[in-house]
Amino acid sequence: MSKFISPPSFIHHGAVDGVTGSCHEYQLAPDYALLIDCGLFQGDEQGSGNKSNLNINFPISYIKALIVTHVHIDHVGRIPYLLAAGFKGPIYCSIASAHLLPLVLEDALKVGVTRDEQLIAGFLRAVGRQIVPCAFNQWLSLPEEAGVFRLQKAGHILGSAYVEIKHQLQIGKAKTAKPFITVFSGDLGAPYSPLLPAPKPPYAADVVVIESTYGDKNHENRRQRIQRLEQVLLHSLQDNGTVLFPAFSIGRTQELLYELETLIYRLRDKPIHQHLRWQELTVIVDSPLAAKFNVAYQQLAACWDDEAKKRLTQGRHPLNFSQLHTIDSHAEHLAAVNLLSSTKKPAIVIAASGMCEGGRVVNYLKALLDDAAHQVVFVGFQARGTLGAAIQKFGPRGGYVMIEGQRVDIKAEVITLGGYSAHADQAGLLQFIKGMRKKPQQVRIVHGEVSAKQVLQQKLSPYVTEVIIA
Repeated sequence: MSKFISPPSFIHHGAVDGVTGSCHEYQLAPDYALLIDCGLFQGDEQGSGNKSNLNINFPISYIKALIVTHVHIDHVGRIPYLLAAGFKGPIYCSIASAHLLPLVLEDALKVGVTRDEQLIAGFLRAVGRQIVPCAFNQWLSLPEEAGVFRLQKAGHILGSAYVEIKHQLQIGKAKTAKPFITVFSGDLGAPYSPLLPAPKPPYAADVVVIESTYGDKNHENRRQRIQRLEQVLLHSLQDNGTVLFPAFSIGRTQELLYELETLIYRLRDKPIHQHLRWQELTVIVDSPLAAKFNVAYQQLAACWDDEAKKRLTQGRHPLNFSQLHTIDSHAEHLAAVNLLSSTKKPAIVIAASGMCEGGRVVNYLKALLDDAAHQVVFVGFQARGTLGAAIQKFGPRGGYVMIEGQRVDIKAEVITLGGYSAHADQAGLLQFIKGMRKKPQQVRIVHGEVSAKQVLQQKLSPYVTEVIIA
């Protein structure tokens, strides 16, 4: 390895023009770099991995390792293409992420690449040989002893991490060196989210690369959002329609289930309306991947926060309660869509994907959007150009959307519950920096719309010498 660059350089291959496609190259020397995440783009967001160009189009010969912050598809979806381009280095991630990552990649391959089981199995064996599970809060050596890194809990989804990288920098022409710390936030979780502990700021850093999804907004607190969820359900179920939640299979689905169980348990025996009580409410998860992750979340209950663990000791099962029904096969899925659209049976359906860009939620939307008896409730960020963003924009106006080449009028009520984001809000992002004992000299803002980045830049400027919008 040649001499370290002073200071190290950054190349952002994604999550610059928007919130998807996270992929950040951290170059320590001309022939030594690390990759932080390698995700897919969604909607109209552009970059080296947009929908029309999935190949890796940047040099990888000097990339020594990939560090995965968490297993959402916009952070890991291009790993198959990275391996196809010849990457053979280690893939570092948390122990929980190592458990979950093969499930995500298997699903991504089946949806976007091939249904050939032998090819998929071969890839999963290959990626399995490269995955290196890492415990939280332990310094580990980088390849070629170039420095050390550690993962800290980010509170976004199970296993999510932010990354601290520490290495030596040569000072000027002298041979003396000093330690240099760079932090990549990944996606930081909202405080008081169900199941997961909130992220704690690092002690110190020279540079922080931070997300900015909600850099211009603050969320409702947990009590307010569960009250709003209750109000939305009481309102929506009066006409016995379906309440459809487009939600990502990983993280958001589990949070929703946790809080639905909270409501059903607290309000049992109380009426939703004259013919329906809370404990009679049917909750459907219609996503094979979400079903797998529900099981994985339960297997990894040791990673839950204290509140969730306490429920288990009380005999409650927040991800597997009696009102919950999981749909597996495609035939069952089509039958459920037909039943709910034709009978107006009251039900809550959680289906992927969260931005309505594919998956089973699309069939529900085709069947339910044109009927005022139903509601579509968005609980997560909708990226530009996605079907979810279009429904969110045109639904309240009584407009329409195009789904698979067909016009679908939006007569169903469209509701947004903003407090359910799994991302930190502006206050959480500021606290991540302000809470550090030794503040960074530079913050690089990624993973956000332009307006969110600009507002966060203004808010951070009093605390940091240099704030750059990447």
